Amino acid sequence: MSKTIMIVDDSASVRQVVSIALKGAGYDVVDACDGKDALTKLDGRKLHLIISDVNMPNMDGISFVKQVKAHPSYKFTPVIMLTTESAADKKQRGQEAGAKAWIVKPFQPQQMLAAVSKLVLP
Repeated sequence: MSKTIMIVDDSASVRQVVSIALKGAGYDVVDACDGKDALTKLDGRKLHLIISDVNMPNMDGISFVKQVKAHPSYKFTPVIMLTTESAADKKQRGQEAGAKAWIVKPFQPQQMLAAVSKLVLP
């Protein structure tokens, strides 16, 4: 059975690039345009990993990760932040919220897939 990964990014083109790379590697993909949209999709289905942007309208990535980690079904779901932010303080806040990895855009799909394969839940 394939594993499901949620992509949360307000850029449709980023969601598309990430989605194509993940589907090419055999993953199922659920996408959301911001943190609020993503929370509505946390409906109990098993997610093996979440990839989230940091800067988004409605709910930013760090607030979203905090909400995910507070959700009993998703408390242990690994999160990768995929963002243009490279500042150490942002990374620190992401890690404190529960993010496991931080990938800076522009990124190489192979680099992202390597992080995904390391972190994705069994």
